Amino acid sequence: MKYKIGDIIKCRVTGIENYGFFVEVDKNYKGLVHISEISNSFVRKIEDYVSLNEQINAKIIDINYKTHQLKLSIKNINYNNDSNFSDSTGFTSLKNNLNIWIRETLEKNKK
Repeated sequence: MKYKIGDIIKCRVTGIENYGFFVEVDKNYKGLVHISEISNSFVRKIEDYVSLNEQINAKIIDINYKTHQLKLSIKNINYNNDSNFSDSTGFTSLKNNLNIWIRETLEKNKK
């Protein structure tokens, strides 16, 4: 078996929907990162986290070996960096969203 639950793998974002985003892992395996597996905090726009064709890291949380479909998560891992550092301090959502929140607040205050 090529992959196992808990593995952190490289993949490419192939589609973004309201409920999550799809990835291609290799020529045989594809996967889905459900919106609930993107962040520990509220996800307003998936595009704030990933973009189409972006290479990311994701953690395997379930595998269907018959259909070659993976359920993946980017929560609590450094998904857009090669270090695969797992942040267990609980500050991941702050780190991932701080610049977004500042930009949104500045835009609101300009109006």
